[in-house]
Amino acid sequence: MNLSVASIDDLSDRITAVSAAHGEQFPGPAEGRQPVHTVYVPADRFSRTTPADFGKEALRLFNNHTPGAGSFGSMFGIDPELAGTVRERVAAKLAADPIEDLRIDFEDGYGARSDAEEDDHVMQVVEAVAAAYQVKELPHFWGIRVKSFADGGHERSLRTLDGFLTSLRDRLGRLPGGFVITFPKVVMPEHVGIFAEYLDRLETSLGLPNGILRFEVQVETTEAIINHRGEIGLRAIVEAGAGRISAAHFGVFDYTAAVGLPPEQQRLDHPACDFARHVMQVTLAGTGIRLSDGSSNVVPRNDGSDEVNRTWHVHSAQVKHSLKNGFYQGWDMHPAHLPSRYATVYSFHLTDVDDVIGRVRAWREQAAGQPNGVLDEPATIKALTARLQRAVDCGALDPTALPSTT
Repeated sequence: MNLSVASIDDLSDRITAVSAAHGEQFPGPAEGRQPVHTVYVPADRFSRTTPADFGKEALRLFNNHTPGAGSFGSMFGIDPELAGTVRERVAAKLAADPIEDLRIDFEDGYGARSDAEEDDHVMQVVEAVAAAYQVKELPHFWGIRVKSFADGGHERSLRTLDGFLTSLRDRLGRLPGGFVITFPKVVMPEHVGIFAEYLDRLETSLGLPNGILRFEVQVETTEAIINHRGEIGLRAIVEAGAGRISAAHFGVFDYTAAVGLPPEQQRLDHPACDFARHVMQVTLAGTGIRLSDGSSNVVPRNDGSDEVNRTWHVHSAQVKHSLKNGFYQGWDMHPAHLPSRYATVYSFHLTDVDDVIGRVRAWREQAAGQPNGVLDEPATIKALTARLQRAVDCGALDPTALPSTT
């Protein structure tokens, strides 16, 4: 090859170094299964049977208010040709695996208690978690939410976490897999750094493997979006987490209150929330940190059809809004949220799924040298493949339906 520049070795080395630095900051999407929701249960109400109890109540409401494919499809706006399949799979999910991710709440859902009372509830939770684990009734993902440092509850927060982990280690001799801590109301990255340092100390004291204690931050303050210097706040928060942050969860009601929305406009699908979520997406894309949307505050006041249908209508619309905007996980606060969560998620994944499978299969054939006129970009195929995998992970789609990778 005849080149006018004698050597580009130094430039090549610099390009490689830049690429390596970028790879450290943006390692790519998180690997493995992501739950479709996180269910929050106040610590004083949690028992060994809570996950099963949620499922039983959700299934009762599901069967009472959508007894057949017609009523089910009509309630959730599902195509009649798809409604029967979705209903069958939702029923199976509610019966076998109703809660994918459980968070035992010592923060807002639990409230302020005396130290003695919270210490007692920590021990009750430890016994309940241990009992659920021993009979294989603990959800695949689970954990606790501690109090916020921003609210002045830092000493109680650290005491609760230490007491819980120490007692659980003594009770079981190990930390069950899938454990994560929720760290709420982040206002300054320094709080996150201090919390990460505390987890280092806990691991050493408890004899746990380094880095096993991971946490998710709640993005529910304006400072987490735009910090005190007028900069995007999330990157500094992630860096302060020292590699321990696994997810960022949007907090709808604290955030909408902070930006001054009136109570009747404090809802998940408000445009103000869209702005915050878009900042989260752009800032954290490719970092390996998962995103979760927040919750709906609409729950049925009784078992009447009007109340249950009202709850499902609002909740389903909000879940659909999250899905369309690329947030595949959200919070659920009541058993009535489970039918509408799974109905909406399953119908989202299964609508036009045959076309998605066909596009992925055709692209793979094209890549293997079998021309077929496919014009999809590799990035599009990655998104379609990820959609299919999410459908399998949550139970909407049988894994045998996935296109072969060979």
